[in-house]
Amino acid sequence: MHPTDSTRYAVRAEGLRKRYGKGKSEKPALSGFDLAVPAGTVHGLLGPNGAGKTTAVRILGTLLRADGGHARVGGHDVATEPRLVRRLVGFTGQYAAVDEILSGRQNLEMFGRLFHLGRATARRRAQELLEQFRLTEAADKVVSGYSGGMRRRLDLAASLILAPRVLFLDEPTTGLDPRARNEVWDAVRDLAAAGTTVLLTTQYLDEADQLADRITVISAAPGEGGRTIADDTPEALKNLIGGDQIEVVVAGPRQLAAAARAVARVSGGRPHRDTEALRISAPVADRVEALTEVARVLRDEAVDVVDLGVRRPTLDEVFLRLTGVPTEQPEASQEVSAA
Repeated sequence: MHPTDSTRYAVRAEGLRKRYGKGKSEKPALSGFDLAVPAGTVHGLLGPNGAGKTTAVRILGTLLRADGGHARVGGHDVATEPRLVRRLVGFTGQYAAVDEILSGRQNLEMFGRLFHLGRATARRRAQELLEQFRLTEAADKVVSGYSGGMRRRLDLAASLILAPRVLFLDEPTTGLDPRARNEVWDAVRDLAAAGTTVLLTTQYLDEADQLADRITVISAAPGEGGRTIADDTPEALKNLIGGDQIEVVVAGPRQLAAAARAVARVSGGRPHRDTEALRISAPVADRVEALTEVARVLRDEAVDVVDLGVRRPTLDEVFLRLTGVPTEQPEASQEVSAA
């Protein structure tokens, strides 16, 4: 790795390899995994189930040794300097690790003492984190009365007791309702704004789109599982499968032909027709001009339009194109808000 990588990148991996099992049952988990996470950014790590995301994070966090390749976190080699790496990182898993019978404040003070902070220092750090994650009003309530979003924010706070430079977030909003997810997203943005580097694994593609400065996609295809197949900004990844698409949804099947003619006139090509959804779509170069012209033609043709708009490709479409498998969206659970 280049010497400047330690200052430019908080996390850097090249050619990581890991295999499980022996003999005929041997299975590759990582097959040349590459990753470069600039310091102070949120970086999404995406891939189908079984692609090796968890294995990669465990290696980067010194919880597992790679069979090959190199990785550095905060400038330190994860294989030869694991103790130094552990001082720099924090982990937050899919499920809250806090104790439900304790209050939020007691949980944070307990974690501080477990990390060998003095009593006064643990108390002061707990108060700082309660304020940072907007939990002061509920600080002395037992965690069993917290909402799902509050528990996840408390869990994030607990992982930051020692102010890690790098935070590994594994599926941070699984099972949360939209309001709670937004609360966690705000907390993650605040962390990055304060200088913490966040490596995020998630099955929610909109979450990666909302939070990540860059995204790395891992393949799970036979023979190339655990290999990096794309790394770029969310917008650049969307551009891989085309730019803006104009879409017209009409009121009935008899309107489809007229709508298709209107869209074809603007796009200059043959539009896609979805007869079930009563939708006509086509790529366009100038979104504003296309939208204005199609609206005018549809009005002149007296087409009964249900919906009209220009949209960008989604990360779900990118994921499907790159990996060949659709995303698996975890089901949101119902939560009871704390009083």
